[in-house]
Amino acid sequence: MFKKLMLNASILLVGSMLLIVGVASAHVTVYPKEATQGSYEMFTVRVPSEKDIPTVKVEVKFPMDSVAVSRFEPKAGWTYEVAKDSAGKITGVTWKASGDGLASTEFGDFNMQGKVADAATQIVWKAYQTYKDGSVVEWVGADGSDKPASVTTVKAKAGAITDSHGNVVAGQAAAESGSSSSKTPLYLSIVAVVLGALSLIVSFTRKRR
Repeated sequence: MFKKLMLNASILLVGSMLLIVGVASAHVTVYPKEATQGSYEMFTVRVPSEKDIPTVKVEVKFPMDSVAVSRFEPKAGWTYEVAKDSAGKITGVTWKASGDGLASTEFGDFNMQGKVADAATQIVWKAYQTYKDGSVVEWVGADGSDKPASVTTVKAKAGAITDSHGNVVAGQAAAESGSSSSKTPLYLSIVAVVLGALSLIVSFTRKRR
């Protein structure tokens, strides 16, 4: 009897864990999960369908202070349309299925390319998933919520100096300063050679007199 209870408890535990993993994996997620300041990246929006009806539209909004997306890879069976602000900068993209969309057992990868901002510390991707019945799932919540927005953590680029909040306070300036400092010994060596040559010339001239 005890063994049977333990077996049932184990089955229930494994089932619960699989359910949790299944729910977590059903989130709209943007890869990579980590990037570097100032780098150019290919971002992949992975969209799984978690309902019994197909996903037919996916919209992603871009945080303009963190990333500048400029290119999109065509995807068979889907069309896309970009949104722009008054200055002509791309602020988001919407993919629409031209066929059946993504069924409940399917997922789709949507690729785009962009540049990570030099001072970015994270990129928060707000996504909106529309199903064939018109229902919309908004993946815009905080981390740990039922419908969290996908977040890409941004690392400081090499040579950058950051404050306690991870914000860049010196990047290029520090690099330029370091570059100038590294050339100082060379400049001093050149000056020493020139002075030595002048000393020899003066000494030779005095001897001739």
